[in-house]
Amino acid sequence: MKNGDELIKKLNALEDSAFADDLMMAVNDCITLVQMSAKNLCPTHHGELKNSIHIMTEEKDDQIAAACYTDKEYAVYVEFGTGPVGQANHNGIAPDIPVAYGQSGWMIPGDAMTRYEAEEYGLGVVEDKDGEPIGYLTNGQAAQPYMYPALKDSEDEIVKRLGEAVKLSFERKKL
Repeated sequence: MKNGDELIKKLNALEDSAFADDLMMAVNDCITLVQMSAKNLCPTHHGELKNSIHIMTEEKDDQIAAACYTDKEYAVYVEFGTGPVGQANHNGIAPDIPVAYGQSGWMIPGDAMTRYEAEEYGLGVVEDKDGEPIGYLTNGQAAQPYMYPALKDSEDEIVKRLGEAVKLSFERKKL
């Protein structure tokens, strides 16, 4: 890195609450960018998963951290896929996360969804003697990544925005 020592001196000179506030706003702006991208990429039938994508930004021990997350238990299955189908179709997932896929299909209870929803998902229907669904057969689902691509696709913009925040702080301090 060119002029690394000079940059470190300038950054050390910025250690004040105004810089922390500027950086906090920039980090929050960046994680909001990721959230918007994740919501746009999120596959949805009813919008429940998309609407559960939240963000948080906090300062702790002189560090600023941000996260984009969902509290839906099934979100990980959408992101990484499930079963043999997920293992065969997992393009776009985070490359550094090891994922283990079950190797056999399973039956989803009949009261977990309507027949219409099951057919929409392409699931096999298991019926009782009266023709009522008792379960739906699946071999899993392909990965439909939305969180990792949202972050990965935003990397250049995040670096740009954080750089602009630091530059603005340099200008305010006349460094």
